[in-house]
Amino acid sequence: MSNRINVLFVCSKNQWRSPTAEAVYRDDPRVSVRSRGTARSAKQTIHAVDLAWADLVLVMEDKHRHRLLADYPGETRFLPIEVLHIPDDYQFMDSELVEFIRVATEPFIDSYQSKEPPIP
Repeated sequence: MSNRINVLFVCSKNQWRSPTAEAVYRDDPRVSVRSRGTARSAKQTIHAVDLAWADLVLVMEDKHRHRLLADYPGETRFLPIEVLHIPDDYQFMDSELVEFIRVATEPFIDSYQSKEPPIP
């Protein structure tokens, strides 16, 4: 198996969706995970260092992707940012949210892992 992928999950307030995704994938041997929020009031606000760490960014809604591209144009220039299309309708670790996260996330992890590693 290839090296672990650094996956950054992003929502607005880093309260329910992205922390749930981080918890779901915390012990997955394929990935290292973090979660952040785009809002100033987020529990853990996203910073450029988070984007530099990430190999793959998975955002919950289109607005999060647009926000990252607008606020961090240099850091996101070559960074894959994918939208999971998960609305803000769930509490932390809600069973339906966990299922949506797994179904939406797995294709991106599988796709990223199947790519050839970059030549140093």
